[in-house]
Amino acid sequence: MRIAANDLGRLARLTAGCAGIGAAVLGAVAMPSSAPGVPPAGRLSDPAAALVPAGLALLLQVLPEARRTAGRVVRVLATLLALTSTALGIAELDRYPAAAVAGILTGLALACLDIRVVRSSPDAIRYRVADPLLAGAAVSALLAYGAAPAVSGGLIVLVVGAAMARPFDDSERHLAEELQERQTFADTLLQSMNEAVMVLDANHRVIDVNRRWRELTGHGPDEPIRFDPPPLPPAEGGDWLMPRVDGSAVPVLATMAAIPDAEGAPRAYVATYVDIADRKRAEESLSEQNTRLREANGRLEGALAFKNDLTSMLTHDVAQPISSIASLAELLRADWADLPEDIRLELATKIDKNTQRLIKMMNDLQLLFRLDTGAVTARRAPVPLFEVAEQVVTAAAGDVEMDIDENLAALADRGHLIVVVQNLLTNAFTYGDPPVRLSAAQRGDLIELVVQDSGPGIPSELLAKVFDRFMRGAGLGLFIVRHLVEANGGTVRYERAEPRGARLIVTLEPAPI
Repeated sequence: MRIAANDLGRLARLTAGCAGIGAAVLGAVAMPSSAPGVPPAGRLSDPAAALVPAGLALLLQVLPEARRTAGRVVRVLATLLALTSTALGIAELDRYPAAAVAGILTGLALACLDIRVVRSSPDAIRYRVADPLLAGAAVSALLAYGAAPAVSGGLIVLVVGAAMARPFDDSERHLAEELQERQTFADTLLQSMNEAVMVLDANHRVIDVNRRWRELTGHGPDEPIRFDPPPLPPAEGGDWLMPRVDGSAVPVLATMAAIPDAEGAPRAYVATYVDIADRKRAEESLSEQNTRLREANGRLEGALAFKNDLTSMLTHDVAQPISSIASLAELLRADWADLPEDIRLELATKIDKNTQRLIKMMNDLQLLFRLDTGAVTARRAPVPLFEVAEQVVTAAAGDVEMDIDENLAALADRGHLIVVVQNLLTNAFTYGDPPVRLSAAQRGDLIELVVQDSGPGIPSELLAKVFDRFMRGAGLGLFIVRHLVEANGGTVRYERAEPRGARLIVTLEPAPI
């Protein structure tokens, strides 16, 4: 509204200035034609002569730059020209009364163009003194049209121009300066904000954006807005990804507020965006650090649990065979001469059995340490399952039923496969009941190696952790089985046998012999 009013005021002053120039030119042209045969010195008494100073006075009244730079001088000069026009009109009262009256009134109106009269009322309305004078001048100019049409036309042009003239008085000048200062302040404030700001109208069309918004979206300083429609944040605000002209996006904290009109309806919107890319990076870095800390804590907790379990195992299972070996050896040493040969052999066999048990336990622990450090790698090659099974069953501590085709082979590390079968059979002998059955067959694209016993099976509360470390007492067998099978690209699982028993099933990749 303010911009439109300023434009309208400039248009009115431009029209008035043109009217002043036109009246002065018309008066200068009309003087020779209105007084033919009269010497130039005598033409100053012609009614057309009053148009020249009146037009110049009107022109000076509406020149804003001249009024700002030399206001008092211009005002005095315009007043003198207007009074000159009045004097020339008075001189022609006897010859051209109507035109002279119109010239007198126009000159007086131009001389009083800046004067206002305030009417005492609640509204304190201000009236221009020139307005009634201009009305009278217009009527007189129309009456003089028949006698001096050129002069009458020039006077009417002057009257219209003076009526449209809005010269800068002090209050209007101060108001314009104040408005301009406010506009400059608002623009400076908008452009200097660290937050990106976009101002939109009620239809979400962009009115203005600030420098930070252009930087955030990748626009140049004077580049037209390339978003159509503009990117709007969610109504509830908050964290949002603001698109850029290059197709990327920047994380921002966005808000959007409506500017209501007098009825409360939105007349405009202001959207603000705060760049939170640094905050996001800090949050991601902190999240990564927290993740690493959690992983480290998990490893520490696992190491602590492993230490406790290992301590428990060494305290019970390792101490038992060592204690047995020590007591049997002491008995043999103390009573060797008194003991019969068969008793000495029995005691020596028990010492050997406990020693082998202890050696196996130490081998399992060594393998466990290698598995924990990731040092175990599989060198896979075709391995005949019948040969491996026969080798393990021959050295087993119990009877085993075998059902394996001699032409069946798996792609695996032979040493790993031997350990897997040994531990599965040991688990069946230790926790199951006979008969124990070892079988293998090809199922589709995989080979299934199955160890089944006839015992009570694995309790349901242990199923979730049956292949973990130190489960089912202090054993390591199934934990080692799982890791060795996985290192060879296979899997191991448990199934309950019917009508009773446990089935441990290893799946491996088949290979030709």
